[in-house]
Amino acid sequence: MYTNDKTVKVKVGNTFIGGGAPITVQSMLCVPVHDIEGNVEQARRLQAAGCDIVRVTVPDKRALKTVEALKENISIPLVADIHFDYRLALESIAAGVDKVRINPGNIGSDDKVKLVADACRSRNVPIRIGVNSGSLEKNILAKYGSATPEAMVESGLYHISLLEKFDFHDIVLSLKSSDTARMYKAYELAAEKCPYPLHLGVTEAGTEGMGVIKSAAGIGGLLLRNIGATIRISLTDDPVKEVEAGKKLLKAIGVRKGGVTLVSCPTCGRTKINLIEIAKEAEKRLEGVNKDITVAIMGCVVNGPGEASAADIGIAGGDGCGVIFKKGEIIRRLPEAELLDALLDEIEKM
Repeated sequence: MYTNDKTVKVKVGNTFIGGGAPITVQSMLCVPVHDIEGNVEQARRLQAAGCDIVRVTVPDKRALKTVEALKENISIPLVADIHFDYRLALESIAAGVDKVRINPGNIGSDDKVKLVADACRSRNVPIRIGVNSGSLEKNILAKYGSATPEAMVESGLYHISLLEKFDFHDIVLSLKSSDTARMYKAYELAAEKCPYPLHLGVTEAGTEGMGVIKSAAGIGGLLLRNIGATIRISLTDDPVKEVEAGKKLLKAIGVRKGGVTLVSCPTCGRTKINLIEIAKEAEKRLEGVNKDITVAIMGCVVNGPGEASAADIGIAGGDGCGVIFKKGEIIRRLPEAELLDALLDEIEKM
C-alpha cells in the first residue's frame, strides 16, 4: 500500500504534498472569477485562516487577469482549475500558477497532452488529476455498469498513463464522490495501485452541518490509515469554513499539532453548573490562544480531575461552584461565575 510517507513527493510552490510531508488543507475560491478584487479579498481571508493551497477556476482567457492578481497578492500556492482547453492550462502556467488541475484525457490528442506536460515540467508545476464519480468515461462506465470505486480508480490510472507516456510524474490524484462509502473505497483501492499522493475529498458534501460530518467520516477514516496527503472539505458555504473544518479534522485525529485542544464532558445528571454554556464560551475565548495545551471543561468535581488528568489545565463543576485543576491536581476552588475568568487567567500565566 502506498501510504502518505511512501508516495512520490510533489512540490507545489512553497509547500510539498506526499512523501511524508505534513497533510495540507486546501480550498477553492467561489467569487465570480472575473471579480478580481473579490477573489483577491477571499484568497487573503483563506490565507489568514490557515489555508495551505488555494484553487481558482480558469474558464476563459479573461480569468487569467484574476490569476495574475492572485499571484501578486497571496503567498500560498495557487492552483488553476482547467476543464477542457489545454491552451488555458498553458497560459495559466505562463502566468505563474503553482499547480494545474486537469484531466489529460479530456483535452484532446497526445500532442496537446505533451504540450501541457512539457510546460509543467519546465516550470516545475505539478498536475492534479481529478476524477469525479459523476463524470467517468463512457467506456469505463460501460465496463463496470456504474461509477463503482473500481471504475473511478481505472479512470484515474488511465489519465495518469497519459502523463507517464511523456515521462511526467509530478502528479496528484483525487477520486471524489458525493457518496462517502464509494469515495472511501476508491481511495483505498488507489492506495494499492497508485504511487502518487492522493488528494482526499467528498465532493458535493452539502452545507456545513452534514458536509463536515460526511467529510470527517471519509477523509478522517482514510487519514487514520495514513492514506491521503492533502485534503479539501467541500461545503456549500464560505470557503473559510472549509479551511477551519479541515484544520480541526487534522487536529482531531492527531496529525496536526499546535494551539489549544479543548476537551469537555457531555454532562449527565450529576452536573450542577451550566457546563454547556461554559464550554461554548471557553471554546470561543480560547480561539486566539496560541499555546500547545489541552484544556478540560468537566461537569463534576468527583470525576473531572481524574478523567481529565492528562489535560494541562481544566475546570470541574460542583454545586454552583467548581475547581481549577492542573494535571489532575486541584489548585483553586471558586464560585461558578468566576470559574471561566480564573481559568483564562491561569492559562495566560502558563
